[in-house]
Amino acid sequence: MFRFLSFSLLLCVCAMAKADVLDTVRRDLDHGHANEGLNALNLVLSSQPQNAEAYNLQCRFYLQEEQWDKAIHACQSAVGLAPENSNYHLWLGRALGEKADRVNFVAAFRMARQVRQEFETAVRLDPRNAEALSDLGEFYVDAPAMVGGGLDKAGRTAQQLEAFAPGRAHTLRARMAEEQKDFTRAEQEYKAAVAAEKDPAEAWMDLASFYRRRQRWDAMEQAVRAGAAADTRHGVALADGASVLLRAGRDLPLARQLMEQYLASPNKSEGAPAFQVRMQLSKVLMALGDPQGAQQQLAEAQGLAKDYLPAAQATNSGR
Repeated sequence: MFRFLSFSLLLCVCAMAKADVLDTVRRDLDHGHANEGLNALNLVLSSQPQNAEAYNLQCRFYLQEEQWDKAIHACQSAVGLAPENSNYHLWLGRALGEKADRVNFVAAFRMARQVRQEFETAVRLDPRNAEALSDLGEFYVDAPAMVGGGLDKAGRTAQQLEAFAPGRAHTLRARMAEEQKDFTRAEQEYKAAVAAEKDPAEAWMDLASFYRRRQRWDAMEQAVRAGAAADTRHGVALADGASVLLRAGRDLPLARQLMEQYLASPNKSEGAPAFQVRMQLSKVLMALGDPQGAQQQLAEAQGLAKDYLPAAQATNSGR
């Protein structure tokens, strides 16, 4: 009896240890520590090859590193092991979508159908999965009808979001209006998203991105500043706003400030891994005449994610 209880206790402790490892991995994912996170996941999967959550986390690291094929394979493993998990289908759809953006037309056409199927499955499994509904709505806006796109479908998706995520509903309707070249209505919807969100920082950055696309530079900078002011936790909105400024080539000192605040913050997010932000910061520093600082940021990016190819390529080019 004593041996049986000891063995049971050992199993319990091991299970708790695995859970603690995955909690640490999730923190690595948010903070952009890809090397550490992937190493830990390899150890987990070597002893637990049926761990769907470990495969899902592995997929998301690979997506951060822009390793699309590895991401798809890992996400397919997660879905295969837990086919009723809405989020696993969502991440598989995202991985397929990233790959589809980088292949020839014939392959992209085939993959687009798979993307739609994964997003639709995610929504079917959890009709209140706001991220899945948002991604599905974006797909309907961007994709041609022959692969299942359509603004009518996007409109119905926005109605679903309206019930529990009104800010996302307004953002989706703004994208629909842009697609229809109704830029006045699009601006109104982006502003409505800002008003609807309890934490409007990221909605401000969506508005700033809209102004960038419309080349309304002063309005863009004002929206970035408003979003940065709203992001009191120094979270992902700072990285998003800095990216908007960098893409526009405007107010690069502010872009640098926002990136540095984000990198110093404990509230980093998976959507803006530190190694990607450091890569962008290197571009800003180079443009501001600090090549030594730029190289240092590239080195730190590689230290966090050795397989992140853009940083390695930039280092080798001497940028």
